Amino acid sequence: MDLGSPSLGAIRRTTAVDTVRARISLALELGMLVPGQRLPAPEEAARAFGVSEMSVRRAYRALSEEGVVVRRQGNTGGTFIADAPTVGTVPEIAAYREDAVHVHALIDQRATLEAGLAALAAAEPAVASIRRLDELVAAMRTEPDWSRFREADAAFHAELAASAGVPGAAELHDRVSRELYSYFIPYRIEYLRASNEEHALLVDALRRGDVAAASRLASEHVAELHRSMYVGLGDRTDSAR
Repeated sequence: MDLGSPSLGAIRRTTAVDTVRARISLALELGMLVPGQRLPAPEEAARAFGVSEMSVRRAYRALSEEGVVVRRQGNTGGTFIADAPTVGTVPEIAAYREDAVHVHALIDQRATLEAGLAALAAAEPAVASIRRLDELVAAMRTEPDWSRFREADAAFHAELAASAGVPGAAELHDRVSRELYSYFIPYRIEYLRASNEEHALLVDALRRGDVAAASRLASEHVAELHRSMYVGLGDRTDSAR
């Protein structure tokens, strides 16, 4: 397996504004976002999507004009998925589906990296890193939505990579993760909180110095993305046809 980070595929041809439109619309089509659900403030969504706040504001405006979201004023205002959202107005979704094979390859790369890094971290547990991982697990248990959870999740996996203490490994992990996060779509907070309990099990394995368990849990946690986080992209066999 080539662990060099492959270049972005079809989404490279999509503007930052359209990537936000596509990811929100894809999440809506998959039932990850539901009518009436409030979207994060632009500054929070910008951090989660890895784009500028202005791009999110423009995307929200475009989605409002397309009937996908509604924008409300006042103390309880914000941007919400419309009660009867229009579907099929964002053709850029096709770029994400087109890149299915690429995304699955990134997941495999990250799973391989994290299995090895977790094993190394468990072999010589670092108290400070485990304390930080515990803090992030606790934070993710109370995060109110997918945008804030996404930030804490990224910090958790970055800390895990750094805790292995292998020169260059954290940088390689970061490069693969950044490309994978380019395909991030919103997900139900209930699912994300359940996945966070896998984080907790992994931290416990690190604390015990259980190399085999830490490696297995890290690999399985990331590999689950094949079946869940990117469910809308199809499986690897179908995508390759």
